[in-house]
Amino acid sequence: MQRRRLGSSGPSVSALGLGCMGMSEFYGPADDARSIATIHRALDLGINFLDTSNAYGPFTNERLVGRAIRDRRDAVVLATKFGIVRGADGSWQGISGRPEYVRQACDASLERLGVEVIDLYYQHRVDPNTPIEETVGAMADLVKAGKVRALGLSEAAPATIRRAHAVHPIAALQSEYSLWTRDPEREVLAACRALDVAFVAYSPLGRGFLTGRFRSVDDLAPDDWRRQNPRFEPANFRQNLAIVAEVERLARKKGCTPAQLALAWLLSRGPDIVPIPGSTRPERVEENAAAVAIALSAEETAALERVAGLVAGERYPADRMHLVNR
Repeated sequence: MQRRRLGSSGPSVSALGLGCMGMSEFYGPADDARSIATIHRALDLGINFLDTSNAYGPFTNERLVGRAIRDRRDAVVLATKFGIVRGADGSWQGISGRPEYVRQACDASLERLGVEVIDLYYQHRVDPNTPIEETVGAMADLVKAGKVRALGLSEAAPATIRRAHAVHPIAALQSEYSLWTRDPEREVLAACRALDVAFVAYSPLGRGFLTGRFRSVDDLAPDDWRRQNPRFEPANFRQNLAIVAEVERLARKKGCTPAQLALAWLLSRGPDIVPIPGSTRPERVEENAAAVAIALSAEETAALERVAGLVAGERYPADRMHLVNR
């Protein structure tokens, strides 16, 4: 497994990480035993960068990851997040970057994870009611206290990244990036590179759509959150299948799977980009890990990029879109 560094202030991590969100919520029924086996298989393959959040579950995903790494802590670069406030009943209670919340959230995450230090601590969403300087100042205090090693932001706009970085070095920005979500290429990537901030790409497989697993909305579980996603709405779904068909065609020609091709494209965008595909099955982790060995020609890259503009639908419902890139 290749390695990539998270900016100038962060750790060295595997070129691919593992997103753990779907192990506990959003994408159908949970299977903790299989999820733990998936995490263990990832570690065996050299994928050492695990991503979770206090919002996933809520709270249960951190406990799951903590159980999985209990006897393997030294082999893991552990990332978690705060900022999306949820109740124990799963209710959504807003966004917070208030310093007192930052401190409380960190202590609670450390307890659930069963660790003494978090390797990378992200603000999950930017709080418009709290200056980013105050939030990052509180995060920097966690570094001084030895509770956190490096800091990150998620879905932050370029100006916000620059203001945060002036308070304390930001190791990584985590935002959505894939063949069908290329928004970061407009301004965000340039801002990150100017500050030596790594880019951690979540949903690098288009929430699973780019793998070709889904042919109809009916392929999703009744409680699957993707049913609420505009790109999975029936009319958009049918149009977006054209993207999948072309990725599948190119993958057959390359002799790999659609998922591997989509990840190889993202890895080729720069050595500062670390995709974190989510998986709940060991065999999917094995498939994804093989993508690091795939090199794309200029012709193959151009063919993939031609289909990217075909995507139909926003990446979140209207009530969530205002929370990204701010």
